[in-house]
Amino acid sequence: MTSSPAGSETTLPPLSLYIHVPWCVRKCPYCDFNSHAFSGDIPEEAYLRALLEDLDQDLSLTGGRSIQTVFIGGGTPSLMSPAFYQQLFQALRQRLDFSPGAEITLEANPGTVEQARFEGFHEAGINRLSLGIQSFNPEHLKVLGRIHDDKAAHRAIQAARQAGFDNFNLDLMHGLPGQTPDDAIADLEAALAWEPPHVSWYQLTLEPNTEFYSRPPVLPDDERLWDIYEKGGDFLRQNGYSDYEVSAWSRPGMASRHNLNYWTFGDYLALGAGAHGKITGTGNVSRYWKTRQPSAYLNRIGSRTAGSETIEPGDLPLEFLMNALRLTEGVDDQLFSTRTGLPLSTVAVKLEQLRKENLLAPDRIKATELGHRYLNSLLERFL
Repeated sequence: MTSSPAGSETTLPPLSLYIHVPWCVRKCPYCDFNSHAFSGDIPEEAYLRALLEDLDQDLSLTGGRSIQTVFIGGGTPSLMSPAFYQQLFQALRQRLDFSPGAEITLEANPGTVEQARFEGFHEAGINRLSLGIQSFNPEHLKVLGRIHDDKAAHRAIQAARQAGFDNFNLDLMHGLPGQTPDDAIADLEAALAWEPPHVSWYQLTLEPNTEFYSRPPVLPDDERLWDIYEKGGDFLRQNGYSDYEVSAWSRPGMASRHNLNYWTFGDYLALGAGAHGKITGTGNVSRYWKTRQPSAYLNRIGSRTAGSETIEPGDLPLEFLMNALRLTEGVDDQLFSTRTGLPLSTVAVKLEQLRKENLLAPDRIKATELGHRYLNSLLERFL
């Protein structure tokens, strides 16, 4: 993996930072993330040292850029103490330049937080929370293996607001075992009662290497799934939310800036066990990933990067479009060249054909309503 090229910051994509905390109380049956159930005391001091050693190895990858956004995912990052994050961000700011007003998001799960802890997160400089609610239906929460109930979900949202978090996301799933359209709307009603600036509302899928994949529950059929999706989408729009991305809804001006950097093919540093990053280098774009097992990550000497790969020029169009076309409004044509380093002529013929078929908008790289319906088939044209 090469470091970023010399030159002005404006020649490179915006830079974000992803930090992974791999521990959780209990592995959920649908979860395919790098998460590990942990009992007892999490080794916070050792993990803090490992993260900073990890960053020190990667500082050259910034290319002189400031950090625009940070996302701390897991696992369950809210298991770590406020003191951990206070020390972490003090050390990060000594090593990295943060842009004024940088968006800093922490994932938190109900059942692992209380108001004092939220207040401590806020004091550490975290200014956005993403709360893993998934459902407000007690029976659905049990099926999903969540450690919280509906009451704990409401308490967590209230605690977050009282701690000063005006910017927060509520994570909800639909297409749950036995779920009806009315059940899905009830979840959305419960969420919107808290007036969240942002809602992630995504369909439950059965991923390999999960308990649900090996012992699949009975999910709603395609007709019911479509009914849930249509009615839920209408409900969100009627209440002032727009779906700026496939599964993300926000009030005006409250879209996740971190996620927007992903979808517009920006760069991001990776810290933590199993974290993945993307960096634009001298004439290339690379992806890299960190040592996955927490114990190996903690005990690694030297670089904790487990592997990297340069994206072949022939693969860059598909990589770019898989991200950009998730956005409802797509992106300007010129962003293709800016982010990939390839001339637009590389894909011009295919884009024109897709526009003739009414799968792409005429004036930008944006899927039409028909294009979104057949998005996978559309993307296959770039294989």
